[in-house]
Amino acid sequence: MNKTIHNAMRKMVAGLLLLGSISLICMSFVPQKKKVTTVYLIGDSTVADYTDYDGEDYMNTRYPVTGWGQMFQPFMRPDSLSKIRHLIKTDSVVVADKARGGRSTRTFFQEGRWAAVYKELKKNDVVMIQFGHNDAAENKPERYVNIQGYKEFLRLFVNQTREKGGIPILLTPVARNYPWKDGKLTNVHGDYPQAVKEVAKELHVYLLDLNQLSMDAFTAKGEEFVTKHYFMNLPAGKFKAYPEGQKDNTHFQQEGGKAVAQLVFDGMQQLKLPQAK
Repeated sequence: MNKTIHNAMRKMVAGLLLLGSISLICMSFVPQKKKVTTVYLIGDSTVADYTDYDGEDYMNTRYPVTGWGQMFQPFMRPDSLSKIRHLIKTDSVVVADKARGGRSTRTFFQEGRWAAVYKELKKNDVVMIQFGHNDAAENKPERYVNIQGYKEFLRLFVNQTREKGGIPILLTPVARNYPWKDGKLTNVHGDYPQAVKEVAKELHVYLLDLNQLSMDAFTAKGEEFVTKHYFMNLPAGKFKAYPEGQKDNTHFQQEGGKAVAQLVFDGMQQLKLPQAK
């Protein structure tokens, strides 16, 4: 090989090496696509986000009603996610609140709301499942689901979440602001919370006993405080959406919604899978 060809090859190799180095340097400055976990919330009005409800003007038509899911995104900040690494591995979370007022497990499924969530579900997404308020409404047959049916739909949500590689979390229904007995708030949901616990044990799935957590938290605050500050008991003339006032011991004002969201986040930190049979 003569000297001219040898020098030309050396220059070509050097050029290729330089080009490769420049490419690597450039790639290091290209922002990598951030991994995001979606936390889906499915349930009823106590979970729903009223700021995005049929295109309505929230402040004029619904404020201050607030589902706890509406207040949940701020608890999913990167500094908070370090506390729930056993559930969520990424540093970015989007809360997708798909809960809807008046829905039971059955009607949520029948209306295609679950199918829409299932379609979008990706591996390691989280699905938090809280029903019971409407399932238990025997006086409203259009939404009522007996205990056996309730458990079947919970199993369906859990099993189909797992089919997609998602992480299901069952929640017992959040407490209503009655009945109070001897200064303590007691269970108004009959056998429905126990049914959730039984499905969680049967399917070896995470369980967050929000019914008990909320009863304990509301009891600690006292009936007078939670009635005035947490639930939708409103005086006349204060809120545009409720000119005549409101007496409602099921749905939350913003302070109540935020308090329940805090209970849910705190409860997530303690979650452990039940022992398999």
